[in-house]
Amino acid sequence: MNIEDFREFCLSFNGVSEGFPFDDDETTLAFKVMDKIFAITDVDDFDSINLKCDPIKAAMLRDLYEDVKPGYHMDKKHWNTVNPEGELDDELLKEWIKDSYNLVVEDLPRKKQKKLEKMED
Repeated sequence: MNIEDFREFCLSFNGVSEGFPFDDDETTLAFKVMDKIFAITDVDDFDSINLKCDPIKAAMLRDLYEDVKPGYHMDKKHWNTVNPEGELDDELLKEWIKDSYNLVVEDLPRKKQKKLEKMED
């Protein structure tokens, strides 16, 4: 997967915004749904993506795939860092990006979830 495909896929979800949320850092690109991050990457060196993941699934994926590591600079229980340029299939990466998005949406307050649902209409 290249960065253009990654960016396009992330932006295809409802209510998603992109930006550089960290002070004085214009290389770390974050994708957010309702102001909550679900994916992060470096735009200059697209060799990793941080994605939120169910803790049990996160541990399993790390055991199964060499290109999946504990989340770099993130809560290692809930985040994985994946190598988009490695052996992982693009469809598998898309599945994990979608899972990350859905996990963040599920954790939103009900009021924000309803607002997001209205955006779909």
